[in-house]
Amino acid sequence: MAKKREEKGDRKRPSGTDACDLDNGFVSPISTFRDLTPENIIALLTHSRYVLILLALTAIGAVLRFFNLDFNSLWLDEASTYTFASMSIPGIWEATTGGEFNPPLFYWVEHLMLMLGNNEVILRFVPALLGVLTIPLVYWVGKEFMDRNVGIIAAAACTFSPFLILYSQEARAYSMGLFFIAFAMVFFLKALKTNKTVHWALFGLLSALAFWAHFYTLVITGALVLYAIGVKVMEWKKDSSALKPVLIGAGAFALISLPLLAVTVQLFVKRTSGGPTFGIQGAGIILETFRQLSGFSELVMFLFLLLFIVGIIHAFLIDRNKGIFLLALTVLPFVISWFLSYKIPMVPRYLIILAPVYFVGIALSYKPVYALLSSRKIVYAVMALLVVLSVTTPFFVDYYTSYSKEDWRGFAGQMRQAARPGDILVLVPGYISQPFSYYYSNTTEETFRYGAQSAEELASFGELNTTQRVYYIVTGDISSADPSGGSVAWLQEHTKGVEATPGIYLFTPIRSG
Repeated sequence: MAKKREEKGDRKRPSGTDACDLDNGFVSPISTFRDLTPENIIALLTHSRYVLILLALTAIGAVLRFFNLDFNSLWLDEASTYTFASMSIPGIWEATTGGEFNPPLFYWVEHLMLMLGNNEVILRFVPALLGVLTIPLVYWVGKEFMDRNVGIIAAAACTFSPFLILYSQEARAYSMGLFFIAFAMVFFLKALKTNKTVHWALFGLLSALAFWAHFYTLVITGALVLYAIGVKVMEWKKDSSALKPVLIGAGAFALISLPLLAVTVQLFVKRTSGGPTFGIQGAGIILETFRQLSGFSELVMFLFLLLFIVGIIHAFLIDRNKGIFLLALTVLPFVISWFLSYKIPMVPRYLIILAPVYFVGIALSYKPVYALLSSRKIVYAVMALLVVLSVTTPFFVDYYTSYSKEDWRGFAGQMRQAARPGDILVLVPGYISQPFSYYYSNTTEETFRYGAQSAEELASFGELNTTQRVYYIVTGDISSADPSGGSVAWLQEHTKGVEATPGIYLFTPIRSG
Protein backbone atom coordinates (compact mmCIF):
# COMPACT_ATOMS: atom_id res chain seq x y z
CA MET A 1 0.00 0.00 0.00
CA ALA A 2 2.82 2.39 0.94
CA LYS A 3 4.61 1.47 -2.27
CA LYS A 4 1.48 2.24 -4.27
CA ARG A 5 1.25 5.69 -2.67
CA GLU A 6 4.93 6.29 -3.38
CA GLU A 7 4.50 5.33 -7.03
CA LYS A 8 1.47 7.60 -7.33
CA GLY A 9 3.41 10.44 -5.73
CA ASP A 10 6.40 9.90 -8.05
CA ARG A 11 4.12 9.85 -11.07
CA LYS A 12 2.56 13.20 -10.13
CA ARG A 13 5.71 14.87 -8.83
CA PRO A 14 6.06 18.24 -10.59
CA SER A 15 9.30 19.31 -12.14
CA GLY A 16 11.25 22.08 -10.45
CA THR A 17 10.21 21.18 -6.92
CA ASP A 18 11.39 23.86 -4.48
CA ALA A 19 14.65 23.15 -2.66
CA CYS A 20 13.01 24.66 0.42
CA ASP A 21 10.37 21.97 0.85
CA LEU A 22 8.78 21.60 4.27
CA ASP A 23 7.36 18.22 3.20
CA ASN A 24 10.78 16.66 2.46
CA GLY A 25 9.77 15.71 -1.07
CA PHE A 26 6.34 14.29 -0.25
CA VAL A 27 3.86 15.01 -3.05
CA SER A 28 0.14 15.01 -2.47
CA PRO A 29 -1.58 11.91 -3.85
CA ILE A 30 -4.72 14.01 -4.39
CA SER A 31 -4.97 15.88 -7.67
CA THR A 32 -8.60 15.25 -8.64
CA PHE A 33 -11.85 14.59 -6.80
CA ARG A 34 -11.48 10.91 -7.66
CA ASP A 35 -8.32 10.84 -5.54
CA LEU A 36 -10.26 11.82 -2.40
CA THR A 37 -10.09 8.39 -0.80
CA PRO A 38 -9.65 7.78 2.95
CA GLU A 39 -6.21 6.34 2.26
CA ASN A 40 -5.03 9.42 0.36
CA ILE A 41 -6.51 11.84 2.88
CA ILE A 42 -4.75 10.07 5.76
CA ALA A 43 -1.49 10.10 3.79
CA LEU A 44 -1.85 13.83 3.20
CA LEU A 45 -2.61 14.59 6.83
CA THR A 46 0.28 12.50 8.12
CA HIS A 47 2.93 13.58 5.62
CA SER A 48 2.25 17.17 4.57
CA ARG A 49 3.31 19.96 6.91
CA TYR A 50 1.78 22.47 4.54
CA VAL A 51 -1.63 20.89 4.95
CA LEU A 52 -1.30 20.62 8.73
CA ILE A 53 -0.12 24.22 9.08
CA LEU A 54 -2.88 25.45 6.77
CA LEU A 55 -5.52 23.54 8.74
CA ALA A 56 -4.14 24.98 11.98
CA LEU A 57 -4.13 28.51 10.54
CA THR A 58 -7.69 28.12 9.29
CA ALA A 59 -8.85 26.84 12.69
CA ILE A 60 -7.11 29.72 14.46
CA GLY A 61 -8.58 32.12 11.92
CA ALA A 62 -12.05 30.77 12.69
CA VAL A 63 -11.54 31.37 16.41
CA LEU A 64 -10.27 34.91 15.83
CA ARG A 65 -13.17 35.76 13.51
CA PHE A 66 -16.05 34.15 15.39
CA PHE A 67 -14.91 34.94 18.94
CA ASN A 68 -16.99 37.73 20.51
CA LEU A 69 -18.83 38.19 17.22
CA ASP A 70 -21.62 40.05 19.00
CA PHE A 71 -19.34 42.09 21.29
CA ASN A 72 -19.72 45.32 19.32
CA SER A 73 -23.19 46.62 18.64
CA LEU A 74 -24.20 47.30 15.05
CA TRP A 75 -22.95 50.65 13.81
CA LEU A 76 -24.43 52.83 11.07
CA ASP A 77 -23.25 50.85 8.03
CA GLU A 78 -24.20 47.51 9.55
CA ALA A 79 -27.62 48.84 10.51
CA SER A 80 -27.96 49.95 6.89
CA THR A 81 -27.25 46.34 5.90
CA TYR A 82 -30.09 45.23 8.14
CA THR A 83 -32.40 47.86 6.60
CA PHE A 84 -31.78 46.62 3.06
CA ALA A 85 -31.66 42.93 3.99
CA SER A 86 -35.11 43.30 5.58
CA MET A 87 -36.56 44.18 2.17
CA SER A 88 -37.84 41.59 -0.27
CA ILE A 89 -35.48 40.13 -2.89
CA PRO A 90 -36.99 42.34 -5.65
CA GLY A 91 -37.07 45.26 -3.23
CA ILE A 92 -33.31 45.00 -2.66
CA TRP A 93 -32.71 45.17 -6.42
CA GLU A 94 -35.01 48.17 -6.70
CA ALA A 95 -33.08 49.88 -3.91
CA THR A 96 -29.84 49.31 -5.85
CA THR A 97 -31.25 50.76 -9.04
CA GLY A 98 -32.77 53.57 -7.02
CA GLY A 99 -29.46 54.87 -5.72
CA GLU A 100 -28.02 52.56 -3.02
CA PHE A 101 -24.31 52.58 -3.86
CA ASN A 102 -23.77 48.91 -3.08
CA PRO A 103 -24.63 45.93 -5.28
CA PRO A 104 -27.34 43.56 -4.05
CA LEU A 105 -25.61 40.16 -3.66
CA PHE A 106 -24.53 40.65 -0.06
CA TYR A 107 -27.95 42.02 0.90
CA TRP A 108 -29.65 39.03 -0.72
CA VAL A 109 -27.48 36.64 1.29
CA GLU A 110 -28.21 38.59 4.48
CA HIS A 111 -31.92 38.51 3.63
CA LEU A 112 -31.73 34.71 3.67
CA MET A 113 -29.73 34.76 6.91
CA LEU A 114 -32.48 36.78 8.61
CA MET A 115 -34.71 33.74 8.23
CA LEU A 116 -32.57 32.18 10.98
CA GLY A 117 -33.05 35.07 13.39
CA ASN A 118 -32.15 38.69 13.93
CA ASN A 119 -29.09 39.58 15.98
CA GLU A 120 -25.48 40.63 15.56
CA VAL A 121 -24.21 37.06 15.17
CA ILE A 122 -26.69 36.24 12.41
CA LEU A 123 -25.84 39.41 10.48
CA ARG A 124 -22.08 38.92 10.84
CA PHE A 125 -21.97 35.16 10.35
CA VAL A 126 -21.44 35.16 6.56
CA PRO A 127 -18.65 37.78 6.60
CA ALA A 128 -16.91 35.82 9.38
CA LEU A 129 -17.25 32.52 7.51
CA LEU A 130 -15.96 34.01 4.26
CA GLY A 131 -13.12 35.62 6.20
CA VAL A 132 -12.10 32.16 7.43
CA LEU A 133 -12.36 30.61 3.96
CA THR A 134 -10.20 33.38 2.53
CA ILE A 135 -7.21 32.02 4.49
CA PRO A 136 -6.78 28.84 2.36
CA LEU A 137 -7.55 30.88 -0.74
CA VAL A 138 -4.66 33.24 0.01
CA TYR A 139 -2.46 30.17 0.45
CA TRP A 140 -3.64 28.97 -2.95
CA VAL A 141 -2.91 32.37 -4.53
CA GLY A 142 0.63 32.32 -3.13
CA LYS A 143 1.16 28.74 -4.26
CA GLU A 144 -0.02 29.46 -7.80
CA PHE A 145 1.97 32.68 -7.97
CA MET A 146 5.26 31.27 -6.66
CA ASP A 147 5.37 28.24 -4.36
CA ARG A 148 3.83 26.64 -1.27
CA ASN A 149 6.15 28.54 1.06
CA VAL A 150 4.91 31.88 -0.22
CA GLY A 151 1.38 30.54 0.10
CA ILE A 152 1.72 29.36 3.70
CA ILE A 153 3.48 32.57 4.83
CA ALA A 154 0.81 34.71 3.15
CA ALA A 155 -1.91 32.58 4.77
CA ALA A 156 -0.33 33.17 8.19
CA ALA A 157 -0.32 36.93 7.58
CA CYS A 158 -3.96 36.72 6.52
CA THR A 159 -4.95 34.66 9.57
CA PHE A 160 -3.68 37.18 12.12
CA SER A 161 -4.29 40.38 10.17
CA PRO A 162 -6.18 42.82 12.45
CA PHE A 163 -7.54 44.55 9.34
CA LEU A 164 -9.03 41.35 7.92
CA ILE A 165 -10.31 40.21 11.32
CA LEU A 166 -12.08 43.54 11.79
CA TYR A 167 -13.91 43.36 8.47
CA SER A 168 -14.66 39.67 8.91
CA GLN A 169 -16.64 40.73 11.98
CA GLU A 170 -18.61 43.42 10.19
CA ALA A 171 -21.97 42.94 8.50
CA ARG A 172 -20.82 44.52 5.26
CA ALA A 173 -19.73 43.16 1.90
CA TYR A 174 -15.97 43.72 2.24
CA SER A 175 -15.23 40.16 3.38
CA MET A 176 -17.37 38.74 0.57
CA GLY A 177 -15.67 40.91 -2.04
CA LEU A 178 -12.23 39.82 -0.81
CA PHE A 179 -13.25 36.16 -0.81
CA PHE A 180 -14.40 36.21 -4.44
CA ILE A 181 -11.41 38.28 -5.59
CA ALA A 182 -8.95 35.88 -3.95
CA PHE A 183 -10.81 32.94 -5.50
CA ALA A 184 -10.83 34.64 -8.91
CA MET A 185 -7.10 35.37 -8.61
CA VAL A 186 -6.38 31.67 -8.14
CA PHE A 187 -7.95 30.79 -11.47
CA PHE A 188 -6.47 33.85 -13.15
CA LEU A 189 -2.98 32.62 -12.26
CA LYS A 190 -3.89 29.11 -13.39
CA ALA A 191 -5.30 30.48 -16.64
CA LEU A 192 -2.09 32.35 -17.41
CA LYS A 193 -0.17 29.06 -17.11
CA THR A 194 -2.58 26.68 -18.84
CA ASN A 195 -4.81 28.88 -21.01
CA LYS A 196 -7.56 26.35 -20.32
CA THR A 197 -11.11 27.45 -21.01
CA VAL A 198 -12.30 26.21 -17.61
CA HIS A 199 -9.79 28.41 -15.80
CA TRP A 200 -10.65 31.57 -17.76
CA ALA A 201 -14.36 30.83 -17.35
CA LEU A 202 -14.01 30.42 -13.58
CA PHE A 203 -12.00 33.64 -13.42
CA GLY A 204 -14.81 35.43 -15.25
CA LEU A 205 -17.51 33.84 -13.08
CA LEU A 206 -15.81 34.60 -9.76
CA SER A 207 -14.86 38.13 -10.83
CA ALA A 208 -18.51 38.73 -11.70
CA LEU A 209 -19.63 37.46 -8.29
CA ALA A 210 -17.08 39.78 -6.67
CA PHE A 211 -18.57 42.65 -8.69
CA TRP A 212 -22.06 41.73 -7.49
CA ALA A 213 -20.68 41.77 -3.93
CA HIS A 214 -18.90 45.13 -4.06
CA PHE A 215 -18.48 47.58 -6.92
CA TYR A 216 -14.88 48.41 -6.08
CA THR A 217 -13.70 44.88 -6.83
CA LEU A 218 -13.93 45.95 -10.48
CA VAL A 219 -10.73 47.93 -9.91
CA ILE A 220 -8.62 44.85 -9.13
CA THR A 221 -10.38 42.83 -11.85
CA GLY A 222 -9.51 45.55 -14.34
CA ALA A 223 -5.88 45.52 -13.17
CA LEU A 224 -5.73 41.74 -13.67
CA VAL A 225 -7.16 42.05 -17.18
CA LEU A 226 -4.66 44.79 -18.12
CA TYR A 227 -1.83 42.64 -16.80
CA ALA A 228 -3.02 39.65 -18.84
CA ILE A 229 -3.16 41.78 -21.98
CA GLY A 230 0.34 43.09 -21.33
CA VAL A 231 1.98 39.68 -20.91
CA LYS A 232 -0.11 37.71 -23.41
CA VAL A 233 -0.77 40.09 -26.30
CA MET A 234 2.18 38.87 -28.40
CA GLU A 235 1.14 35.26 -27.88
CA TRP A 236 -2.39 36.09 -28.99
CA LYS A 237 -1.10 37.86 -32.09
CA LYS A 238 0.91 34.81 -33.08
CA ASP A 239 -1.91 32.36 -32.35
CA SER A 240 -5.39 33.86 -32.41
CA SER A 241 -6.89 30.54 -31.30
CA ALA A 242 -5.20 31.06 -27.91
CA LEU A 243 -7.53 34.02 -27.43
CA LYS A 244 -10.69 31.89 -27.53
CA PRO A 245 -10.58 30.72 -23.86
CA VAL A 246 -9.96 34.32 -22.78
CA LEU A 247 -12.98 35.55 -24.71
CA ILE A 248 -15.11 32.82 -23.12
CA GLY A 249 -14.01 34.03 -19.69
CA ALA A 250 -14.77 37.63 -20.66
CA GLY A 251 -18.14 36.51 -21.96
CA ALA A 252 -18.92 34.75 -18.68
CA PHE A 253 -18.12 37.94 -16.77
CA ALA A 254 -20.16 40.13 -19.13
CA LEU A 255 -23.16 37.79 -19.14
CA ILE A 256 -23.36 37.59 -15.35
CA SER A 257 -22.57 41.27 -14.77
CA LEU A 258 -24.72 42.72 -17.56
CA PRO A 259 -27.75 43.62 -15.39
CA LEU A 260 -25.45 45.46 -12.99
CA LEU A 261 -23.21 47.29 -15.47
CA ALA A 262 -25.79 49.87 -16.58
CA VAL A 263 -26.78 50.48 -12.96
CA THR A 264 -23.12 50.96 -12.04
CA VAL A 265 -22.65 53.69 -14.64
CA GLN A 266 -25.77 55.52 -13.45
CA LEU A 267 -24.71 55.29 -9.81
CA PHE A 268 -21.19 56.43 -10.61
CA VAL A 269 -22.47 59.51 -12.42
CA LYS A 270 -24.78 60.26 -9.51
CA ARG A 271 -22.09 59.70 -6.89
CA THR A 272 -19.53 61.89 -8.66
CA SER A 273 -21.93 64.78 -9.32
CA GLY A 274 -20.82 66.38 -6.05
CA GLY A 275 -17.54 66.29 -4.18
CA PRO A 276 -16.94 63.75 -1.39
CA THR A 277 -18.12 64.79 2.06
CA PHE A 278 -15.98 62.24 3.91
CA GLY A 279 -13.06 59.93 3.32
CA ILE A 280 -9.41 60.48 2.43
CA GLN A 281 -8.18 62.33 -0.62
CA GLY A 282 -5.02 62.08 -2.69
CA ALA A 283 -1.86 60.36 -1.51
CA GLY A 284 -3.31 60.00 1.98
CA ILE A 285 -5.44 57.07 0.85
CA ILE A 286 -2.30 55.14 -0.12
CA LEU A 287 -0.51 55.66 3.18
CA GLU A 288 -3.60 54.97 5.29
CA THR A 289 -4.45 51.81 3.34
CA PHE A 290 -0.97 50.41 3.92
CA ARG A 291 -1.22 51.38 7.60
CA GLN A 292 -4.52 49.57 8.06
CA LEU A 293 -3.43 46.54 6.03
CA SER A 294 -0.43 46.42 8.38
CA GLY A 295 -2.54 46.22 11.53
CA PHE A 296 -3.21 49.94 12.07
CA SER A 297 0.40 50.43 13.20
CA GLU A 298 2.96 52.81 11.67
CA LEU A 299 5.88 50.72 12.93
CA VAL A 300 4.47 47.47 11.55
CA MET A 301 3.63 49.27 8.30
CA PHE A 302 7.28 50.31 7.92
CA LEU A 303 8.48 46.73 8.48
CA PHE A 304 5.80 45.18 6.26
CA LEU A 305 6.51 47.65 3.45
CA LEU A 306 10.21 46.88 3.70
CA LEU A 307 9.47 43.16 3.29
CA PHE A 308 6.98 43.93 0.50
CA ILE A 309 9.60 45.91 -1.44
CA VAL A 310 12.15 43.13 -0.95
CA GLY A 311 9.54 40.67 -2.24
CA ILE A 312 8.82 42.75 -5.34
CA ILE A 313 12.52 43.15 -6.14
CA HIS A 314 13.09 39.42 -5.76
CA ALA A 315 10.07 38.71 -7.95
CA PHE A 316 11.67 40.78 -10.73
CA LEU A 317 14.92 38.84 -10.30
CA ILE A 318 13.11 35.49 -10.56
CA ASP A 319 10.70 36.38 -13.34
CA ARG A 320 10.14 39.85 -14.74
CA ASN A 321 6.44 39.19 -15.26
CA LYS A 322 5.98 38.19 -11.63
CA GLY A 323 7.51 41.48 -10.54
CA ILE A 324 5.25 43.35 -12.93
CA PHE A 325 2.26 41.45 -11.53
CA LEU A 326 2.91 42.56 -7.94
CA LEU A 327 3.75 46.11 -8.98
CA ALA A 328 0.82 46.51 -11.38
CA LEU A 329 -1.75 45.10 -8.96
CA THR A 330 -0.52 47.50 -6.30
CA VAL A 331 0.05 50.66 -8.34
CA LEU A 332 -2.98 50.58 -10.64
CA PRO A 333 -5.63 50.32 -7.86
CA PHE A 334 -3.88 53.09 -5.94
CA VAL A 335 -3.69 55.38 -8.97
CA ILE A 336 -7.39 54.82 -9.65
CA SER A 337 -8.22 55.36 -5.97
CA TRP A 338 -6.14 58.55 -5.88
CA PHE A 339 -8.10 59.95 -8.81
CA LEU A 340 -11.50 58.78 -7.54
CA SER A 341 -10.85 60.14 -4.04
CA TYR A 342 -11.58 63.62 -5.40
CA LYS A 343 -14.85 62.40 -6.92
CA ILE A 344 -16.32 59.96 -4.39
CA PRO A 345 -15.72 59.18 -0.71
CA MET A 346 -12.64 56.95 -0.48
CA VAL A 347 -11.69 54.87 2.56
CA PRO A 348 -9.10 52.07 3.01
CA ARG A 349 -11.70 49.34 3.54
CA TYR A 350 -12.64 49.61 -0.15
CA LEU A 351 -9.08 48.47 -0.89
CA ILE A 352 -9.26 45.35 1.26
CA ILE A 353 -9.04 43.52 -2.08
CA LEU A 354 -5.31 44.36 -2.15
CA ALA A 355 -4.66 42.06 0.82
CA PRO A 356 -3.74 38.92 -1.20
CA VAL A 357 -1.22 40.84 -3.31
CA TYR A 358 0.23 42.61 -0.27
CA PHE A 359 0.65 39.46 1.78
CA VAL A 360 2.02 37.43 -1.14
CA GLY A 361 4.59 40.15 -1.82
CA ILE A 362 5.59 40.18 1.85
CA ALA A 363 5.79 36.38 1.92
CA LEU A 364 8.08 36.36 -1.08
CA SER A 365 10.73 38.15 0.99
CA TYR A 366 11.65 34.78 2.53
CA LYS A 367 13.43 33.72 -0.67
CA PRO A 368 16.50 35.99 -0.55
CA VAL A 369 16.99 35.10 3.12
CA TYR A 370 16.73 31.39 2.29
CA ALA A 371 19.23 31.87 -0.54
CA LEU A 372 21.73 33.12 2.05
CA LEU A 373 21.09 30.65 4.87
CA SER A 374 19.66 27.59 3.06
CA SER A 375 17.53 26.59 6.04
CA ARG A 376 13.88 25.63 5.93
CA LYS A 377 13.56 27.27 9.33
CA ILE A 378 13.47 30.58 7.45
CA VAL A 379 9.87 29.84 6.40
CA TYR A 380 8.83 29.27 10.00
CA ALA A 381 10.80 32.32 11.13
CA VAL A 382 9.10 34.64 8.63
CA MET A 383 5.69 33.27 9.60
CA ALA A 384 6.48 33.78 13.28
CA LEU A 385 7.70 37.33 12.61
CA LEU A 386 4.51 38.30 10.78
CA VAL A 387 2.33 36.75 13.48
CA VAL A 388 4.19 38.48 16.32
CA LEU A 389 4.08 41.85 14.56
CA SER A 390 0.33 41.46 14.00
CA VAL A 391 -0.74 40.29 17.45
CA THR A 392 1.36 42.85 19.31
CA THR A 393 -0.20 45.87 17.58
CA PRO A 394 -2.21 48.06 19.98
CA PHE A 395 -5.30 47.49 17.85
CA PHE A 396 -5.10 43.69 18.14
CA VAL A 397 -4.26 43.76 21.86
CA ASP A 398 -7.38 45.82 22.66
CA TYR A 399 -9.68 44.49 19.94
CA TYR A 400 -11.58 41.84 21.92
CA THR A 401 -11.93 43.90 25.10
CA SER A 402 -12.63 47.43 23.83
CA TYR A 403 -15.39 48.64 21.53
CA SER A 404 -14.19 49.40 18.01
CA LYS A 405 -17.61 50.61 16.90
CA GLU A 406 -20.18 53.05 18.27
CA ASP A 407 -22.00 51.43 21.21
CA TRP A 408 -25.61 51.93 20.10
CA ARG A 409 -26.75 49.00 22.21
CA GLY A 410 -25.41 50.57 25.39
CA PHE A 411 -26.60 54.04 24.41
CA ALA A 412 -30.13 52.76 23.74
CA GLY A 413 -30.14 51.27 27.24
CA GLN A 414 -29.16 54.65 28.67
CA MET A 415 -31.95 56.38 26.76
CA ARG A 416 -34.50 53.90 28.07
CA GLN A 417 -33.48 55.00 31.55
CA ALA A 418 -33.33 58.73 30.80
CA ALA A 419 -36.26 59.45 28.47
CA ARG A 420 -39.85 59.68 29.69
CA PRO A 421 -43.01 59.01 27.67
CA GLY A 422 -43.67 61.96 25.38
CA ASP A 423 -40.04 63.12 25.20
CA ILE A 424 -38.67 64.19 21.83
CA LEU A 425 -35.52 62.56 20.45
CA VAL A 426 -33.82 64.41 17.59
CA LEU A 427 -31.20 62.37 15.75
CA VAL A 428 -28.48 64.40 14.06
CA PRO A 429 -28.09 63.50 11.23
CA GLY A 430 -31.40 61.75 10.69
CA TYR A 431 -30.02 58.59 9.12
CA ILE A 432 -28.38 57.50 12.38
CA SER A 433 -31.88 56.41 13.32
CA GLN A 434 -30.97 53.09 11.64
CA PRO A 435 -28.59 51.79 14.35
CA PHE A 436 -30.50 53.59 17.12
CA SER A 437 -33.84 52.07 16.11
CA TYR A 438 -32.30 48.59 15.97
CA TYR A 439 -31.90 48.76 19.76
CA TYR A 440 -34.49 51.35 20.79
CA SER A 441 -38.23 51.36 20.06
CA ASN A 442 -40.04 54.70 20.18
CA THR A 443 -43.34 52.84 20.17
CA THR A 444 -42.44 50.78 23.23
CA GLU A 445 -40.91 53.72 25.11
CA GLU A 446 -43.70 56.12 23.98
CA THR A 447 -41.27 58.77 22.78
CA PHE A 448 -41.15 60.77 19.54
CA ARG A 449 -38.22 60.47 17.14
CA TYR A 450 -37.22 63.01 14.49
CA GLY A 451 -34.23 63.60 12.28
CA ALA A 452 -32.33 66.79 11.48
CA GLN A 453 -29.15 67.66 9.65
CA SER A 454 -29.17 71.44 9.23
CA ALA A 455 -29.18 74.42 11.57
CA GLU A 456 -32.63 75.41 10.31
CA GLU A 457 -34.12 72.01 11.13
CA LEU A 458 -32.51 72.04 14.56
CA ALA A 459 -33.83 75.54 15.24
CA SER A 460 -37.38 74.36 14.58
CA PHE A 461 -37.12 71.98 17.52
CA GLY A 462 -35.54 74.64 19.69
CA GLU A 463 -38.58 76.84 19.16
CA LEU A 464 -41.02 74.22 20.41
CA ASN A 465 -43.08 75.40 23.36
CA THR A 466 -43.42 72.10 25.13
CA THR A 467 -43.19 70.75 28.62
CA GLN A 468 -41.59 67.59 27.29
CA ARG A 469 -37.84 67.29 27.21
CA VAL A 470 -35.90 67.40 23.95
CA TYR A 471 -32.77 65.28 23.46
CA TYR A 472 -30.35 65.79 20.59
CA ILE A 473 -28.49 62.59 19.70
CA VAL A 474 -25.42 63.40 17.62
CA THR A 475 -22.57 61.51 15.96
CA GLY A 476 -19.57 62.61 13.91
CA ASP A 477 -21.59 61.86 10.77
CA ILE A 478 -23.04 65.36 11.07
CA SER A 479 -19.81 66.70 9.54
CA SER A 480 -20.55 64.69 6.38
CA ALA A 481 -24.27 65.43 6.33
CA ASP A 482 -23.72 69.17 6.90
CA PRO A 483 -20.23 70.12 5.66
CA SER A 484 -21.06 73.80 6.20
CA GLY A 485 -20.74 73.33 9.95
CA GLY A 486 -24.02 75.13 10.60
CA SER A 487 -25.50 72.28 12.61
CA VAL A 488 -22.47 71.99 14.86
CA ALA A 489 -22.45 75.75 15.44
CA TRP A 490 -26.15 75.71 16.36
CA LEU A 491 -25.64 72.86 18.82
CA GLN A 492 -22.70 74.62 20.44
CA GLU A 493 -24.76 77.77 20.94
CA HIS A 494 -28.12 76.33 21.99
CA THR A 495 -27.41 73.03 23.74
CA LYS A 496 -25.26 71.54 26.44
CA GLY A 497 -23.78 68.08 26.70
CA VAL A 498 -25.21 65.94 29.46
CA GLU A 499 -23.63 62.58 28.66
CA ALA A 500 -21.44 60.94 26.06
CA THR A 501 -20.95 57.36 24.93
CA PRO A 502 -17.85 56.80 22.74
CA GLY A 503 -18.81 58.12 19.31
CA ILE A 504 -22.35 59.12 20.36
CA TYR A 505 -23.14 62.43 22.04
CA LEU A 506 -26.26 63.51 23.89
CA PHE A 507 -27.29 67.16 24.23
CA THR A 508 -30.22 69.01 25.80
CA PRO A 509 -31.40 72.58 25.13
CA ILE A 510 -30.07 75.47 27.17
CA ARG A 511 -33.18 76.94 28.78
CA SER A 512 -33.31 80.73 28.95
CA GLY A 513 -34.20 82.44 32.23
